[in-house]
Amino acid sequence: MFVVPLMAQPEPAAAVGDSINYRPRIIVTTDLGADPDDEQSLVRLLVSANEFDIEGLIVATSCWKKSQNNTAMLDQIVDAYGKVLPNLQVHAKGYPSYQSLKSISVLGQTRYGMSDVGDGKDSKGSNLIIAAVDKNDPRPVWIQFWGGGNNLAQAIWKVRATRSQKDLARFLGKVRVFDILGQDDAGAWIARNFPDVFFIRATEVYGWQPPKNGSYQRNDIQSHGPLGAIYPDAKWATEGDTLAFLHVFPNGLNDPEKIDQGGWGGRFSLDKQAGIRSMSEVAKINNVGESQYDPYHMFGNTSEPAGVIRRWSKGYDNDFAARMKWSITGKYQDANHQPIACVNGDKTRRVLEITAAHGSTLTLDASSSTDPDDDILSFAWSFCKEPSSYDGDVTIQNASSSAATVSIPSNAGGKHIHVILELRDNGSPNLYAYRRIIIHVK
Repeated sequence: MFVVPLMAQPEPAAAVGDSINYRPRIIVTTDLGADPDDEQSLVRLLVSANEFDIEGLIVATSCWKKSQNNTAMLDQIVDAYGKVLPNLQVHAKGYPSYQSLKSISVLGQTRYGMSDVGDGKDSKGSNLIIAAVDKNDPRPVWIQFWGGGNNLAQAIWKVRATRSQKDLARFLGKVRVFDILGQDDAGAWIARNFPDVFFIRATEVYGWQPPKNGSYQRNDIQSHGPLGAIYPDAKWATEGDTLAFLHVFPNGLNDPEKIDQGGWGGRFSLDKQAGIRSMSEVAKINNVGESQYDPYHMFGNTSEPAGVIRRWSKGYDNDFAARMKWSITGKYQDANHQPIACVNGDKTRRVLEITAAHGSTLTLDASSSTDPDDDILSFAWSFCKEPSSYDGDVTIQNASSSAATVSIPSNAGGKHIHVILELRDNGSPNLYAYRRIIIHVK
């Protein structure tokens, strides 16, 4: 088994949220046509496209769709985006042009898993991944497996075959993988042969969604213009792939690189786990498809149920609904827009880190927060216990005011305490902004 030690450190990424306009770089590989949930997730992604630098939309295979031969379904969704783009641009800056999305909408590996990885098996998808990672851009590239992962496997295979170990290490150091459930054997191959690759396999991807095919989808999504019209009813799970980009959504709630913090995309353990298996269909295709690569290690979900995500449901559901309204609304004043959370003078969306002495009190002031629609703002400060190293109780006074006071426990020296600000406007629908503050206790 060929295992590559990373001989060079990953290139430094720009700090998440250095400005309010920070956008993560993402590439999506999607097994469109296997289940309508990929179409659903793409609609949500595209109305949120101003929040990301989307550098690839790749039609991929999976255990549920073992071959692909065209991008017709992807083209239809991107075409619908083009129809509503003028409206979206009224409400926010940063939406990519229709032409730019078309140029990165490509067909990837056409056959299943590792059977389509090797010499002479490059595809437009695998070449696109190489080109994106090679860009002179310090930000990492978040490659999202909504289906199988063999496009990235082929990209890595080619880089390994054609470059020095130092250059391969540099390439791998910029790759971040968010794998939904595991849908082929390529993820295990990557994790086994390149163990330092930043690789999340999310398995807790159900239970965060609104009720299946309910009034939310009917009234807030499907009835709203060209993109709503191509948002299908769910067959199995609703938007099973959405968490991949919600994890990196720059809303102030988390730093995607610090996977134990938790946010719209879930919370993950810092300890890699051995042998997180893909969906059961992978073993049915080949009963040693993944076990042949044992031991392989990936980051996985914590033991918490979907409630760790659902606690933010008003925020991500209302955000999607508001953006769908943007897509059919040509006047800025006829829709609601996200407030901006400013804590202690900082209005970026980065995680704030503050030092305080044990036994002291610390004031967190969000009174300079603003709303672009001049809506009334509500404030909620809370102690986030799960990622905190201090495991006792923390008292927050004036927790529903713009300025709150945190009482630092006298026995918290050497620990860190996570506090979350949840800011909500009174528009329709209510929209949210967040800030995570990490207090390092002396």
